[in-house]
Amino acid sequence: MPGTLRLVLGDQLSPDIAALRGLDKGTDTVLMAEVWDEATYVPHHPKKIAFLFSAMRHFAEELRAGGVRVDYVRLDDPANTGSFRGELARAVARHRPERVAVTFPGEWRVFQDMKGWEDAVGVPVDIREDDRFFASIARFRAHAKGRRQLRMEFFYREMRRDHGLLLTPEGEPEGGQWNFDAENRKSLPKGLTPPPRFAVEPDAITTEVLDLVERRFGHHFGDLRPFGFAVTRADAERAFQHFLVHALPHFGDYQDAMKTGEETLFHAVFSPYMNAGLLCPKHVCREVEKAYRAGRAPLNAAEGFIRQILGWREYVRGIYWLKMPGYADTNVLNAHRPLPDFYWTAETDMNCMAQALGQTKREAYAHHIQRLMVTGNFALLLGVEPREIEEWYLAVYADAYDWVELPNVHGMVMHADGGMLGSKPYAASGKYIDRMSDYCGRCRYDVRQGTGDDACPFNYLYWNFLIENRERLKGNPRMTMIYASLEKMAPEKVDAIRRDAQRFIAGLKPAYPGKAAE
Repeated sequence: MPGTLRLVLGDQLSPDIAALRGLDKGTDTVLMAEVWDEATYVPHHPKKIAFLFSAMRHFAEELRAGGVRVDYVRLDDPANTGSFRGELARAVARHRPERVAVTFPGEWRVFQDMKGWEDAVGVPVDIREDDRFFASIARFRAHAKGRRQLRMEFFYREMRRDHGLLLTPEGEPEGGQWNFDAENRKSLPKGLTPPPRFAVEPDAITTEVLDLVERRFGHHFGDLRPFGFAVTRADAERAFQHFLVHALPHFGDYQDAMKTGEETLFHAVFSPYMNAGLLCPKHVCREVEKAYRAGRAPLNAAEGFIRQILGWREYVRGIYWLKMPGYADTNVLNAHRPLPDFYWTAETDMNCMAQALGQTKREAYAHHIQRLMVTGNFALLLGVEPREIEEWYLAVYADAYDWVELPNVHGMVMHADGGMLGSKPYAASGKYIDRMSDYCGRCRYDVRQGTGDDACPFNYLYWNFLIENRERLKGNPRMTMIYASLEKMAPEKVDAIRRDAQRFIAGLKPAYPGKAAE
């Protein structure tokens, strides 16, 4: 008896995903496929590919253990067409279903392809809303309607009220304010030791996947081994509980800190699990709130964590589906320089960059301040072509998908959207990095020098960025003071800044052949 063919994508590994609702174990089949197109549309980090393939295979086994018929296509299946459309067509031919059920995808390019699947396979394709998020796409559109500015803070407050998180019985924010970000910017003090990172020893399934990825994708940027990602829902939950007990109490105070040799500090490090469906964001926010109310975590830690998920994560998804596809084409600062090659080699004399890039290469992970204020800040100051740095972020991090990566990099990092996500560019000199880390004390460059051969490149690139973008940014009210300082700067100092910036930029090697720095 023909039933429904239910396609589950690699970032939809949740048993209650919309595509599986109403599943009839007697007639329905779940289709899962490892496809070349998804593994190579950017040169993904080998750890990212291995994490997703292993998590997919474990999820398929979990479904089978529950009596579900699963049709699983491996990457190395000789008949694998390499695409979702091709594998869906083959599966329809095998199973002759009455219809196909699939959950709305996370990426614009997949959705554009998905809209043509019904005609391609010859049976109805039911595209169901992905309701794992706090806010539906329609809910965000309702929030955005009629607003001149789309600031995360106001959306976040609505989400807190909608879902009743961290509110008093009177419906007011706990602690008398919505946002405790000002309390979350401390550098790591001496003597405070962060907990070890949670890791899982690879089982037989993961080991088989690692061997496959090594053969097929070993040439991609990034170290495949050692591999310690959780790849099952049970282990993802264990990783979350590890965070709740060992890291959440200090997460708020030190979430912006950076330290040599401490790659995770007090961060959760489970965004890959949420973004792939192994952990439910609603569950983790509720549990963090419970930890606060039970006295196991301070308010600034609980609020800061919930703001990142309920606020920022939901907000960037809303922006993505509201503004695509045109959003990706904006380049308000007219940035066109090539991405330097050391983003792909992790070899540079700038210690802060070497630390963040080296960690990225090893772990497919760096925390948000390393991404925003080190690797991102440098790309902004340099004036890198947005598409090049966006491809890099999408490729190298295990939690990166277009819906979350593009707005974060395009808007937050590169200010390419003209201020939709951030009211001013997140530009900073080396002083910020020195204040929040111990990187500068071990660097070949001197963070105390503004110009000269030994000066920290972030220092003169910062002022050069302001000079190059003066006409575009000087009217920004949040930049009035810094441009006033620039106007008072001695002409010879401005000349030295420009000269050092041009010298440094000319010495960079482009990551992509055929492109040269200006």
